[in-house]
Amino acid sequence: MNIARITLNRLTARVMVLAMGLTAIGHAAEVERPNIVFFLIDDLGWADVGCFGSKFYQTPNIDRLAQQGMRFTQAYAACAVCSPTRASIMTGNYPARLHLTDWIPGTGDAPTNALRIPDWRKYLPLEEVTIAEALKPAGYVCASIGKWHLGGPEYNPEHQGFDLNVAGGDIGHPASYFWPYEGKTHTVPGLKTGGQEGEYLTDRLTDAAERFIEFDCGTGQPLDWPSCARPRLAAATMSL
Repeated sequence: MNIARITLNRLTARVMVLAMGLTAIGHAAEVERPNIVFFLIDDLGWADVGCFGSKFYQTPNIDRLAQQGMRFTQAYAACAVCSPTRASIMTGNYPARLHLTDWIPGTGDAPTNALRIPDWRKYLPLEEVTIAEALKPAGYVCASIGKWHLGGPEYNPEHQGFDLNVAGGDIGHPASYFWPYEGKTHTVPGLKTGGQEGEYLTDRLTDAAERFIEFDCGTGQPLDWPSCARPRLAAATMSL
């Protein structure tokens, strides 16, 4: 699941968005914390965007973000599939250390496998410290919007340090890209209410992320950081 508009344009991708604000510490001074937007994009090759040399795909908005931010030119995903990569980004641990080494729930020991699959963990343990939990002591508020795919309901974002979870669950792909987002085997959680005929999943998740970033976790207050009563962070995972 993923595509983010974030006032720029729609980005075809799996997305995770993190936005950070300000917090006051010590003495009487305020220390500025940068606003951070982090896009986590499943299945995007390094050569699929213009800023890394693609002559085929036109990605002006991603290129603009790269120009204004930071590019890693010698970095690799921790794994070739989604769940282990997401877990490693959430915790800073290699998939092997987490014993989470395949997409959840995986394919099992199929007869066509050259090697037997070792016993592995099909969830992100609650005792692991996620990026959201690491930010909590600094007073941040976090939200996950979209794809999660790191275990069953007991391991959902709201149990891993996030204050808000929109559409995140144990399934790694949407049942449908159109409201009410239902299929034969599953549905995108939490999005049946509040939608309408013809609504597209990308737009629904993008709107949720923008709303959270702009209005601080539903308080209705714009993110005017210097005048905030408390520091906070807005985070969104958008998956299509």
